[in-house]
Amino acid sequence: MNDAAFDVTRFQDPKTIQRILLGARTIAIVGLSSNPLRASHFVGYYLKRHGYRVIPVNPRETEVLGEKSYPSLLDVHEPVDIVDVFRAPSALPGIAKEAVEIGAKALWCQFGVINEEGARIAAEGGLDVVMDRCIKVEHARYIGRMGWLGFNTERITSVRGGLQ
Repeated sequence: MNDAAFDVTRFQDPKTIQRILLGARTIAIVGLSSNPLRASHFVGYYLKRHGYRVIPVNPRETEVLGEKSYPSLLDVHEPVDIVDVFRAPSALPGIAKEAVEIGAKALWCQFGVINEEGARIAAEGGLDVVMDRCIKVEHARYIGRMGWLGFNTERITSVRGGLQ
């Protein structure tokens, strides 16, 4: 249920994004694929390389990136800071309900994963919500590494190597 009047930009606040990234240690990636050509695999690999605990959630996989894959969020029996979603927007309400049920702190919806009902469920359940943003891109933006490559990150700082 995507409403044309839905303002997704309210779920793209830079300070919220930075706070989520700074406070997180464990990220459950819903839709994480073992196929190295898939965006979810690349993002999961990147997050592991940057010190996050990555938990694959995909009923079609048994193991991804050396980690056991779970069929759903409800099967994950350890604390989750961020639920990162690589699924169709129509799946988001169900995923948001599960994220609330397991006590996750944030629901992160990758590029194109936009669903008003899912955002509402997560926000009403007390989760921070980021929507239509890539967690890898935002991590790189606020760490400062994209600036080294010449990208305009809209962040002015002389400090490299830490979120501000």
